Amino acid sequence: MAGRKIDIDEKIERAQEDVIKAKKKYDETVEALEKLMTKKKEMQQKELLQAFANSSKSYDEILKFLSE
Repeated sequence: MAGRKIDIDEKIERAQEDVIKAKKKYDETVEALEKLMTKKKEMQQKELLQAFANSSKSYDEILKFLSE
């Protein structure tokens, strides 16, 4: 029976290590995703400002359009 206890304890320890590794990878992946989403939003904002600057519409016209 002592052999079984060691075996199950080793399996538990390995499973815990696997969970820790998986969580670390998950956290890193979430962080990378958040950075990419932030970068995309910044790019969209730049694109919107550039479109506004190149537009023949007035500030008020654009605000009215966006508010509708």
